[in-house]
Amino acid sequence: MTLQMEPVSYTRPHVSGPLPGPKSAELLSRQEKRESNARAYPRHLPIAIADAAGSFVRDLDGNVFIDFLAGAGVLSLGHNHPELVEIARRQLGTLAHGLDFPTPVKDAFIEAQLSMLPLGMRERMKMHFCGPTGANAVDAAIKLCKTATGRSEIISFQGGFHGSSAAAMALTGLVEQKRPVANGMPGVHFFPYSYCSRCPVNLSPETCAINCIGYLENSLHDGNGGIPLPAAVIVEMVQGEGGVIPARLEFVQRLRQLTRQLEIPLIVDEVQTGCGRTGTWFAFEQYGIEPDVIVASKALSGIGTPVALIMYDASLDTWAPAAHTGTFRGNQLAFATGAEAVHIIQRDRVLDNVRERGEQVANLLAPLESLPWVREIRGRGLMWGIELQDPSTGMPAGDLALSVQEQVLRLGLILETGGRNGCVVRMLPPLNVTAGVVETACRILVNAIQALMPRTQEAG
Repeated sequence: MTLQMEPVSYTRPHVSGPLPGPKSAELLSRQEKRESNARAYPRHLPIAIADAAGSFVRDLDGNVFIDFLAGAGVLSLGHNHPELVEIARRQLGTLAHGLDFPTPVKDAFIEAQLSMLPLGMRERMKMHFCGPTGANAVDAAIKLCKTATGRSEIISFQGGFHGSSAAAMALTGLVEQKRPVANGMPGVHFFPYSYCSRCPVNLSPETCAINCIGYLENSLHDGNGGIPLPAAVIVEMVQGEGGVIPARLEFVQRLRQLTRQLEIPLIVDEVQTGCGRTGTWFAFEQYGIEPDVIVASKALSGIGTPVALIMYDASLDTWAPAAHTGTFRGNQLAFATGAEAVHIIQRDRVLDNVRERGEQVANLLAPLESLPWVREIRGRGLMWGIELQDPSTGMPAGDLALSVQEQVLRLGLILETGGRNGCVVRMLPPLNVTAGVVETACRILVNAIQALMPRTQEAG
């Protein structure tokens, strides 16, 4: 099916008629017949995409949407950034696939990535390229730490999400995803995360001694705690799929102190938070720590071409040759655009924009704080979530979040949901999004939630 559409200027959202439109409906129907039942996004965002530019996408029926999903955070500089498109075009005519051979463009990418680390980490970190997804990199990180330590157990955290491969899924808190798959990777132990608005030990920040990390400290120091010294601890600084939950500063710093004391490698999963998403290149920088292993993927190329890697302390590099391989670990297009993306982000002061737009989002969403169905608004940089709850029960309001997602789509805004029972409405804009687009998107979102409140209260 081909469709010729005249170019348009993507400056504002525009939706005419019901969704999906007839052309999108045709393609969605064909997708349902021919693609896996595991497909996800089109179920709640029923559009078929024709083209995109910057912070906007257009469907086959000519409807234009602000895209605050941005490839699940992959498109750090938006759709089809012209400089990255040109770099990819030139690289495609030179070399597209290089396995793990050194190439000038790969060397430039490595140099660019290392240059973004805190100064004290640049000389001691090594890099390993994995398969093309974040889950592949998580698998590699676990394998590296088990090899280096000779241990088997892994500590993960409730609410965390690390991917859908067998090993990464075993480290993920989402039980629904794991339930149908028997015989998962053994030796994974889950501990409470610092989710203060739904405290796992029923305390409040005013009365809590950060008991979530205290529980882990006691368990690992207790000879009868039941957990052998683990090979690694894996954690997100901001849980993404878990509902945009930033960890508390003391939680992270005590976790780093504990893992150093017991010589346990600390893996920080920066798949969603990395490459500037939270206002610093990596989110761990905001916590004053240095991890042993960094997992990165999503936004590394800046344009959506896949690449995944781990950066780790050289002392962990005990792998034998070919101990961990992957056919698509040499994506030269991703290396070329990724190195250029770092240059653009530095040149255009994109991280300043992330922090400024983050403050703008906080101010624009503030009117929602007084609504009884809004439990919490939280975020860092350009990673935001609005948690919805039933005020009469305190239970997560996943149905309301879906209604909000559906309503804003009709008004020209693409958002995602996440968190417990899908009760968090999430936004992941491009990092170079303009103030005008942020204002339009937040106005749509605020108006939609406010409009849905009376109906939901009456129904309750």
